[in-house]
Amino acid sequence: MTSNDTRPEAGGAAGPQPDGAPAAPRWAAALSGLEYKQLVGADGMATLEVAREHLHALLAALKERAGFAMCTLVTAVDHYPKAPRFALTHQLLSLEHNERLRVRCWLREGDEHAPSCADLWPGANWSERECFDMFGIRFDAHPDLRRLLLPQGYDHHPLRKEFPHAGIEPDRLYRQWDKQRRAGWNAEEGATR
Repeated sequence: MTSNDTRPEAGGAAGPQPDGAPAAPRWAAALSGLEYKQLVGADGMATLEVAREHLHALLAALKERAGFAMCTLVTAVDHYPKAPRFALTHQLLSLEHNERLRVRCWLREGDEHAPSCADLWPGANWSERECFDMFGIRFDAHPDLRRLLLPQGYDHHPLRKEFPHAGIEPDRLYRQWDKQRRAGWNAEEGATR
């Protein structure tokens, strides 16, 4: 994390108020009563940090009351060996206001789960499945949480920092699949003769 990641007063503000205080971002009123921390990412994008127990309520408020009609990304960053280990990140887009917002939630190792937002943005289903596949983060109440890119029997999550660069058991699952596939060939040959 760079020092720019923790600057207060995220973008989206209209400029300073007459009393010299910075203006609240357009979406701040939609989040009244919710606990979050406002930051600016190194890239200048407004970023909100929220505790896991408030994540779904914050995402719902951003969609319903602030016009963030799209969740364009759900991913994570593994900060191993630091704790908390995972930074779960949602990136939202308001087409109406031409505005992007990032929402970050920290997850501890051994407790890698968060509420699903697929009920708010059905397309997030795929991003959450990819995040589960690559990092092992479970999404509570997800409609179909299973691997997206790797075989269902694969026991590892390749974007975790402890995953070896050379891979793990790269051919074991393929050999099992190929053996089952070839077993069917002999049965088919006998039926056609």
